[in-house]
Amino acid sequence: MSTVAIFGAAAFWEISQDQADLVMEQVIGAGINHIDVAPSYGQAEQRLGPWMRRERGRFFVGCKTMERTHEGAWKELHQSLKLLQSEMFDLYQLHAVISFEELDAVTAPGGALEALVEAKRSGLIRHIGITGHGVDAPAIYLEALRRFDFDTVTFPLNFVQAGNAKYYLDAKELIRQCHNQDVGIMVIKSLAQGPWGEKEQTATTWYEPFSGMEEIQNGINFVLSHDVTGICTAGDIHVLPMVLKACENVVPLSPEERDKLIEAGRSYQPLFI
Repeated sequence: MSTVAIFGAAAFWEISQDQADLVMEQVIGAGINHIDVAPSYGQAEQRLGPWMRRERGRFFVGCKTMERTHEGAWKELHQSLKLLQSEMFDLYQLHAVISFEELDAVTAPGGALEALVEAKRSGLIRHIGITGHGVDAPAIYLEALRRFDFDTVTFPLNFVQAGNAKYYLDAKELIRQCHNQDVGIMVIKSLAQGPWGEKEQTATTWYEPFSGMEEIQNGINFVLSHDVTGICTAGDIHVLPMVLKACENVVPLSPEERDKLIEAGRSYQPLFI
């Protein structure tokens, strides 16, 4: 039931309320029904709060915690509910679990996962997910699904990163396992060209995104050629209109066309190595 484009509120890292209001009108105008937000996204919770007070019923809202203990996660969940002026979240996720050691920490007795399970029993959240990035992301979430019945998984996928054969193999296996277990699949970094390195940073994303319409369309076509729930839009309000246009005009690629894009992507440096 999620729209293909999921609004990535990381775009509200540092923004005035007036600017955020204009973007939210654009989001609603595009028919987006799913928001991805986190306490670590700068001013995002504060800027979304007034909209959640008025429009909460319009959106499936996913929030996150980077806390690793029961106490820390429980406290941060309630702080996010307060800032987002909501009584519950549709989805609450263990955020940025980027190593097997962190997976051990959140799933251990007294870990953050216990707080999420308790919150679900209490009616504060409806679903539990896990997110993150890094070169081991798909393998980590395959293991996570063996340990707990997560409702969603969020991980990076793009045609540049897919040039890493092991990463792409694990990513496709993760997608397959998610479907076997009825787990929602949200993709991040679909437009990641690579790290900024020494280049001038021209977007508010922490990685360098593709910026041309043709490249963005290729990136969206590639990701949505896989059987995923949707893509979280890039964390930049100026890139957002092009991403929405690409989602409206998506053309699924054949396996041969995907392979051709992956080969073309070898001229870029992957974000995760």
